Amino acid sequence: MLGIGTIAKKVFGTPNDRKVKAIRPLIAKINALEPEFEKLSDEDIKAKTESLAKRAMGGESLDALLPEAFANCREAAKRALGLRAFDTQLMGGIFLHQGNISEMKTGEGKTLVATFPAYLNALTGKGVHIVTVNDYLASRDAEWMSRVYGALGLTTGVVVPNQSEADKKAAYACDVTYSTNNELGFDYLRDNMKSELDQMSQREHNFAIVDEVDSILIDEARTPLIISGPAEDRSDLYETINKLIPEIQDEHFVLDEKTKQATFTDEGNDFLETRLAELGLIPEGQTLYDPESSTLVHHVNQALKAHKLFVKDDNYIVRNDQVVLIDEFTGRMMDGRRLSDGLHQAIEAKEGVAIKPENVTLASVTFQNYFRLYNKLGGMTGTATTEAEEFMEIYGLGVVEVPTNRPIARVDEHDQVYRTAKEKFEGVVKEIKEAHQTGQPILVGTTSIEKSEYLAQLLQNEGITFNVLNARQHEKEAEIVADAGKLNAVTIATNMAGRGTDIKLGGNVEFKIMEAIAANPDGDQSEIRAKIEAEHDAAEQAVKDAGGLFVLATERHESRRIDNQLRGRSGRQGDPGRSVFFLSLEDDLMRIFGSERLDKVLSGLGMKEGEAIVHPWVNKSLERAQAKVEARNFDTRKQLLKYDDVMNEQRKVIFSQRRDIMEANDLSEIVKDMRDQVIDDLVTDYIPPKSYADQWDTEGLTAAVKDQLGLELPVAEWAAEEGVDDGDIIERLEEASDKFMTEKADAFGPETMRRVEKQLLLQTIDGKWREHLLTLNHLRSVVGFRGYAQRDPLNEYKTEGFQLFESLLDGLRADVTKQLARIRPLTKEEQEAMVAQALQQQQAAAQRAAGGPKITGFNESDPSTWGNPSRNDDCPCGSGKKFKHCHGRLA
Repeated sequence: MLGIGTIAKKVFGTPNDRKVKAIRPLIAKINALEPEFEKLSDEDIKAKTESLAKRAMGGESLDALLPEAFANCREAAKRALGLRAFDTQLMGGIFLHQGNISEMKTGEGKTLVATFPAYLNALTGKGVHIVTVNDYLASRDAEWMSRVYGALGLTTGVVVPNQSEADKKAAYACDVTYSTNNELGFDYLRDNMKSELDQMSQREHNFAIVDEVDSILIDEARTPLIISGPAEDRSDLYETINKLIPEIQDEHFVLDEKTKQATFTDEGNDFLETRLAELGLIPEGQTLYDPESSTLVHHVNQALKAHKLFVKDDNYIVRNDQVVLIDEFTGRMMDGRRLSDGLHQAIEAKEGVAIKPENVTLASVTFQNYFRLYNKLGGMTGTATTEAEEFMEIYGLGVVEVPTNRPIARVDEHDQVYRTAKEKFEGVVKEIKEAHQTGQPILVGTTSIEKSEYLAQLLQNEGITFNVLNARQHEKEAEIVADAGKLNAVTIATNMAGRGTDIKLGGNVEFKIMEAIAANPDGDQSEIRAKIEAEHDAAEQAVKDAGGLFVLATERHESRRIDNQLRGRSGRQGDPGRSVFFLSLEDDLMRIFGSERLDKVLSGLGMKEGEAIVHPWVNKSLERAQAKVEARNFDTRKQLLKYDDVMNEQRKVIFSQRRDIMEANDLSEIVKDMRDQVIDDLVTDYIPPKSYADQWDTEGLTAAVKDQLGLELPVAEWAAEEGVDDGDIIERLEEASDKFMTEKADAFGPETMRRVEKQLLLQTIDGKWREHLLTLNHLRSVVGFRGYAQRDPLNEYKTEGFQLFESLLDGLRADVTKQLARIRPLTKEEQEAMVAQALQQQQAAAQRAAGGPKITGFNESDPSTWGNPSRNDDCPCGSGKKFKHCHGRLA
């Protein structure tokens, strides 16, 4: 019997159906304009862009311009790329322009879809950012789609790491700019650390289209972007503590894989206390529970996490003597990304590679708060529906499923569940062999490098030829993916999610043509193309006859989206295909989150070795486990965002003040207001309101005025005068300090003084903000304990965070006033001394680069001849290294 909800859907359609239906008249309007735009010359198309831009800048709404803009863009793409956008692609573009996420299956042409709303919104002259998951895709899409934008008369830029400042600025000035989420976020932070307006790269945040939106706004949003500077080097401590961890027994710690936490038990703490005391790291009489031990306890905890929770070739790889993190969702290496709070250093110590110093945070922002800066946001992905609630709650983005251009012909089979991982992989190899014999291309999904290499070994033993795509083959990614749809191809891929490159049946024809032209540059290119296209058509048909692409996943991921992305690689544009998941009760998801009932059911069935259970109930049970994990991860991200929102409000104030300072030509009024406020505060501190003259601390005020304002004034004499109150003293102090600063400005010259004020203000704001970030970080780590006293940690964090911010502003005023009071022009002798010192330093640096001078009488085997260098001094052997990394290195 059908439920009321099901009947209602049949009669009225789903909310998604209604959204799709509502824009069909708009599609019809665009299609009706096609004959008119087909008649335009190439120059007319560009002229049309100019005309539309004038109307947009003149106040006409973009919605009114949409049909003409989309029709013009479709015609330009047809001429530039030979691709005519389907109605479903126009539909995806309209939803993006409206500020939604367009959920479009793999192979539906999302790269082309983005050009339509990007073109329409670029007409305002405010720029559009198209965000991709990696640098390869940003460069590829920018190069490919720049032909469309060029035909329309728009400019295209791409922002990639290690670009020169000039190139970066030029890229951001373009009408459409392609970049990765990381680079955009870091540029935003870098811009807000600059001291001159013309050094800033980004323009306003007008409109962004985020490709693989679920990967960027959800998966990567767990960790904030941080720009750091080096802190004190503690590599010796990490190495010493690392040697202790192998001595830890099972009873010394507790591992919680659900929350990814490792903690010491009481027995573990007692053991550590004894060993750390033996090593002289804890002074006699001090315990691990004393406040003085907190840093040491932190290091020991991080070392435990590094050993017990972080697995080589799964969470990270070691490459070129560096620990490189692997993105758990895409399987890509995250060059330059480091774990914070000393965890990365603990992993470096564990792997025996060079330990880089810990960092202090200079600037930080979460992806959530960065992308909420945009006036309008849109996103594209093949899988967003499962996270629709999060997209709406955090970003205000609706999710619309765009119909496929052709019906999906892929067959999705039920999961096959085995009891052990060994049986599962035997089943996987058997299934691959059977499919391989028919010539069907197979894409095998694994969740880690280790498992992909284990499976590769099994296939090698069976004599099956295959390709492996994981973080180690990162550079060959596009090439391997291009071949994955060929007849007889077997591709083992680690976390295939969001790879951004289509797997086309019969192989990628464009790749083949490029290779052939590169091999024969003097040949007739049109002949080469025609020949390869004919061969490709035959190859494509052969693969279709063999059943299309077979996606075989060896494990379920914590998130249903990642599974759906892998599955979605097959069956693009109505192609045939099939998919199946092979699982075992030993898989992480089943072991940690799978229901015990499932285990009992499988055991009760008396399954023989090598047998699998295949049933829809098993799929439902797994989906429930995945939904639980997704909900927990959403709560984690929501919690992170609530805390970051507190800092975000303060970040906006600081960044806005910095910009105001950079834009201003004369800051003397701001500086004077600060100085007057400092004077008010000083007088209030030493001459309390409504107090009698004999209660005034005039000596203290005199000393404070000298320290803060650089003035020696007869405050006590003023106070002794008849009828003088605190208001009179404030007036006299302001008058004296104004005169003092005017004389100083005359000595420097007005222009120099204004420059000094600007730089000093910016430097002081940056220094105070850095300290504030560190304090907030410490507050965040301890505020959770307030919950034990029945106080809401978030409210406590908000209240204390606000008080800390007020202290920052008070401290800022005091510091700027004090520093301006102390600066003075250099004398001629001081300038000459500075030049001489700079030359001396240059010579010393050149000497160090050449190896450094060896100390007289230095003997390799006699430490008494080494002098008494500190650990951070140059080594006396003349190597140019620090002493602690050379002859002073601990064994």
